[in-house]
Amino acid sequence: MWRRIEEVRRGGAEEGNNVKRVGIRDVAAAAGVSISTVSNALNRPEMVSDELVARVRQVADELGYVPLRAAQQLRQGRSGLIGMTVINIANPFFADLVAGAESAVARSGRRVLVGNTNDELVKERDHLELFESVHVDGMLISPFGGPDTWIQRLRDSKIPSVFVDAVDEAGEFSSVSFDDVAGGRLAAEHLLALGRTRLAFVGARDEVRQVRDRLRGAEVAVEAHPGASLERIWTDRVNSEVGRAFGYQLADRAPHNRPTGLVVPNDHLAIGIVSALVSRGVRVPEEIAIVGYDDIEFAAIASVPLTSVRQPAREMGHRAAELLLARIAGETSEVERIVYEPTLSVRESTIGRAA
Repeated sequence: MWRRIEEVRRGGAEEGNNVKRVGIRDVAAAAGVSISTVSNALNRPEMVSDELVARVRQVADELGYVPLRAAQQLRQGRSGLIGMTVINIANPFFADLVAGAESAVARSGRRVLVGNTNDELVKERDHLELFESVHVDGMLISPFGGPDTWIQRLRDSKIPSVFVDAVDEAGEFSSVSFDDVAGGRLAAEHLLALGRTRLAFVGARDEVRQVRDRLRGAEVAVEAHPGASLERIWTDRVNSEVGRAFGYQLADRAPHNRPTGLVVPNDHLAIGIVSALVSRGVRVPEEIAIVGYDDIEFAAIASVPLTSVRQPAREMGHRAAELLLARIAGETSEVERIVYEPTLSVRESTIGRAA
């Protein structure tokens, strides 16, 4: 037996940099048994004797044999993968969505294949095509273009799917989402309650459903508050670099032309704005109070700790994955819609430093 193992090893070494992967045939040859016997010993040990199981496994370990799990799973009608798209993985909110989904999916023995669309519709399509090509068991979709851009493709693919941070208004697919209208309203109401009546909503891409809803919530709050106003300011993107650039522009305005409160639909953007304002000597919150969105980890440790609308991203990702796994397992066929309500983490960017 040991001579044969050495022969297999030497055969691989002679390939140089193109070392041949040890396969089931190599294990069978080294152990002096048939391929079917190796397959049974590794996958159905009850079919062969304990002595033979031990022998085959020892040879497989010596050779460094690694079974092709993907091929095995496909033969069983599943890939062991869950496809998941997110709008921007650089945003900690989406990273937490993924982490929550992974914690649930891991319990089923599967893995999550993540596709970052980076705010591009073409990438959404590319990721969906990839998920279909590798026969994912199911999909978790956080759509940049909104659920409508996916509905027909998901119908055609027949792959079990759940929307995350989005709602299928037609009611064909389950979803786990967040009440962004309520979130935008909560942010604006907090500023109004502090006496900030010249508000501005600063965000990018109003075609994104989440941004539209957060703006609508802020508008509802302002409309209900006589004497208040809301300026709408659009940026190219929602990241800290763009936030700093806008913050510098805002600092250059005459004080009487600046808003006294900002509703910002993304913490990265808000943190950039705060950084720029402070560097130019504009006091936060004394001159401009700022509310961000998502309540990412960095919000609490920013140069001026940021008041932020909190979304339970990990819990949302975990719950969405649970819904998807139940559908894959055939445990339910009902369409479920779970909507989380916002809370506000109040910090120095709106109320100042405690005395």
